[in-house]
Amino acid sequence: MFNFTPLLGAQSSSEASQSLLELEGGIKVLIDVGWDSEFDAAKLKKLESLSIILLTHATPAHIAAYAHCCKHIPQFNHIPTYATTPVISLGRTLLQDIYSSTPLASTIVPQESLLDTSYSYQSSGFDSSLKILLQPPTSQEIAQYFARIHPLKYSQPHQPLPSPFSPPLNGLTITAYSAGHTLGGTIWHLQHGMESIVYAVDWNQVRENVFGGAAWLGGSGAEVIEQLRKPTAMVCSTRGAERSPLAGGRKKRDDLLMDMIRSAVAKGGTVLIPTDSSSRVLELAYVLEHAWRKAWHKDNRENEKDAHLRNAKLYLAANNAGATMTYARSMLEWMDENVVREFENDSSNISNQQHKRTNSKQVPDGDRSNAAKPSAPFDFQYLKLVERKSRVEKLLSTKGARVIIASDSSLDWGFSKDMLQRIASDPSNLIILSKEYGDEEEEGIGATLWRWYQERRDGIAMEKGSDGQNLDQVHTGGRELNFQIPRRTPLEGKELLMYQQYLATQRRLQNTMPSAGAQSLETAADALDETSSTSSSSSEDSDTGRQGKALNTSAVVAHFNRNKLGATKETLGVNVILRQRGVYDYDVRGKKGREQMFPFLNKRRRVDDFGDLINPDDYLRAEERDDVDGQRVKDGEPGKESRLGQKRKWQDSGLQNGARRRSSTGSNKRRQVTRDPRSRPPTHEINGNGPDDGVKSSDEDVLSSDSEPENEEETATVPSRLDVSTHSVQTHLRIAFVDFSGLHDQRSLSMLLPLIQPKKLILIGGSPSETSSLADDYRQKLGLQPNTDSGASNFVFTPSVGETVNASVDTNAWTVKLSEALVRRFHWQDVKGMGVVTLVGHLAATTIDDGSQPEPSAKKRQKLLKSELSSSPPPLPSPTTKIQELTPLLDVLPTSMAAATRSVAQPLHVGDLRLADLRKILQSAGHTAEFRGEGTLLVDGLVAVRKSGTGRIEVEGGGLAIPGMGMGRGMGEGTFLAVKRRIYEGLAVIAGG
Repeated sequence: MFNFTPLLGAQSSSEASQSLLELEGGIKVLIDVGWDSEFDAAKLKKLESLSIILLTHATPAHIAAYAHCCKHIPQFNHIPTYATTPVISLGRTLLQDIYSSTPLASTIVPQESLLDTSYSYQSSGFDSSLKILLQPPTSQEIAQYFARIHPLKYSQPHQPLPSPFSPPLNGLTITAYSAGHTLGGTIWHLQHGMESIVYAVDWNQVRENVFGGAAWLGGSGAEVIEQLRKPTAMVCSTRGAERSPLAGGRKKRDDLLMDMIRSAVAKGGTVLIPTDSSSRVLELAYVLEHAWRKAWHKDNRENEKDAHLRNAKLYLAANNAGATMTYARSMLEWMDENVVREFENDSSNISNQQHKRTNSKQVPDGDRSNAAKPSAPFDFQYLKLVERKSRVEKLLSTKGARVIIASDSSLDWGFSKDMLQRIASDPSNLIILSKEYGDEEEEGIGATLWRWYQERRDGIAMEKGSDGQNLDQVHTGGRELNFQIPRRTPLEGKELLMYQQYLATQRRLQNTMPSAGAQSLETAADALDETSSTSSSSSEDSDTGRQGKALNTSAVVAHFNRNKLGATKETLGVNVILRQRGVYDYDVRGKKGREQMFPFLNKRRRVDDFGDLINPDDYLRAEERDDVDGQRVKDGEPGKESRLGQKRKWQDSGLQNGARRRSSTGSNKRRQVTRDPRSRPPTHEINGNGPDDGVKSSDEDVLSSDSEPENEEETATVPSRLDVSTHSVQTHLRIAFVDFSGLHDQRSLSMLLPLIQPKKLILIGGSPSETSSLADDYRQKLGLQPNTDSGASNFVFTPSVGETVNASVDTNAWTVKLSEALVRRFHWQDVKGMGVVTLVGHLAATTIDDGSQPEPSAKKRQKLLKSELSSSPPPLPSPTTKIQELTPLLDVLPTSMAAATRSVAQPLHVGDLRLADLRKILQSAGHTAEFRGEGTLLVDGLVAVRKSGTGRIEVEGGGLAIPGMGMGRGMGEGTFLAVKRRIYEGLAVIAGG
């Protein structure tokens, strides 16, 4: 059984991706926990009672809601989650960037919940637009959530562990394959019984500068690898199904980007390139860094075309840009082989330079920068990282040509939104959109600019590229662009009381859950106690006594239910020896059952078929451990969850408000930001100027100045509400588009889907037009009518959000019981790791014993009572008597039928013989074998071996041996018989009797 339900992203312009796979036995697999820029928590209601979670890409569309679910959905963080190592590392930095950039990610408390829990809210007549924010996860909590994810490698099958509330997985096997598009991007293959499912969403077959292509094709490149070929069901995204590939490929794309940049920096303008902060930013940073290196190379300094690049500065603005690039430098083996080769060449060059320095050979001044500076991938010479909002403000306050890569690509949050407000009014500035933004109904700043680019109402700038072609740069013509500015405002008075009552109600509802489920609520409640005594003390209309009472009462109830510390000795019984301290004796006189025995707590050991389970984190080297702000998280020293009665440091308790923390730690703020040398690479402060510049530019002085204090917004731990203000800006900048999305296009989909040959195809992850276009195209390739509901719907499914489709392979399967006598006659043979057996039996109907027969002791008692009840009439059958159902039984053939079927059952040959392998075997045996035409192997010039499309092997030729050839093994029997014998040796012969 296989049921598929798209939770987000099906036939929609939204990029968010969530999919639920239901397998036989109640197994539920969630693939991706994505979100869009709206951060609507109502879209996450169905994420409960899951078996395992799989993550595909480290992008907001695939992983943005993971930390929210771990913090606010009970037991979600105890569900086993699997992803590749780059997805884990880059996903951690991405979510830390999201929560530090916008308060919208904290999500809003539903007003229905406030109406149900707060009487004062119903009677006070407050504004219905009040939006109270939930407590966001901190950076340490996000690191803890991602530390629990199990890392996987490509092409290694793994049998996952089920969640505590999941049924057994019954041999479920998951395997990750490269998907391209992002670093560590995954195509998942799930094998469960007869179900072979391939989940491929947002993949890219084309190789890029940093990312390799998807792992569909094998070494020869002519056919799909065996593990991903002919699955019973395939889930594929349709985004880009109507987009034609760019003529010229990757090189044309990179050249087009650089031509756009040259045209803008030649006018002294600013170029803004919005992108994400964890995945596609690596490709953009790599391309621009190497373009600047080429412009500053000694052999290219007289080139006038790159003169404007040498005068422009290059920046990357993201909150966690340093940590992202640090992780990228440590995961070069996950990148394209050209990047690995570049790193190896750089290592050899560094060793040669060190050897030259030992010989005291001085480098000329003109070549000093190129000889001394590193040139390894992501060791930036010209790209400067900007991680603070105050430095962004200082950067934009200066003049000069510059190119800025900023997060996020949606332009609804992050540094890209702040920069767009500052540069929108200058017509010399340029914004380059790196992806398409859906249909006309989509809202947001990025979608608005995309509509303006497609409308081209105010004309196009006449710019020429390096190849003489026109560059499409659209004028905005002074249109007004509305920016919504969200900000946090601390709760006060009755608003704070409402949130306290809501929090207390949620804690009471979670009393039945384990203590880990309500842990986040306990921490928030502690913060509320302190906040209510500090922030609302000056408010005359706030009832502080009532606030503390509403929360503390619920805390006592939850504390009693979870730990039973307030229970009496009569309630605990003999368990008082374990429950209460200082109790070492218990009177068992007059007690019964368990009350007479000393209590024993049997700790269950986690074991499997190979012995006790160990914690792999205990055996990691120091450089392999995950650090957050210089503190080890996996060991749980500072980041372990707080338990009842555990002492905490004042700065870790979350009790102090924002003002108190700023006043107490304001002098040490800069030291805290840079205390971890691995979180901020040493290349941040490398001068981005040319090699001949002797002094820093004004931009460099401003960015490196420490005279002014930082005014960065920190994630508030106090209860807050969301206030949104609107700001309008007249836009005069130009809009351009260069596709750096790195997704499959129409040619890739139309070429690969017929090669994969899925039995059932499920299309999600695209607009309705893209989905219907790809579905009709694939139906035509199958020979079906594209616009009918007859047989085509049984092979191609296009579900909408929330719609469940049944894509099972065993829809017409029956269960047959085998008799013990027949099973004892089986002779199993191993074929590629699978047991194969043929059987011939007699099918008959029988009843199955359900095990409801009485025990022998009960039978004896019935025999003693039979004589006493023999005189009474037999009882009438009860109307509720269960009628036994008939079940088909396959048994040994009777003797009379065995002789008649012996001649019918023929032996079977099981396996898949490749002609290339047969050619090597025959050549090693002394035969001459070469391919003639497609699918034909000619052996010794006499025997032709052909393999049809259905896998049938045909051998044609004579049985004579070639005169003059040696009489080796198999040579005396003739070429035909030798070839036939080699073919039989490569197959498993299953007897038919």
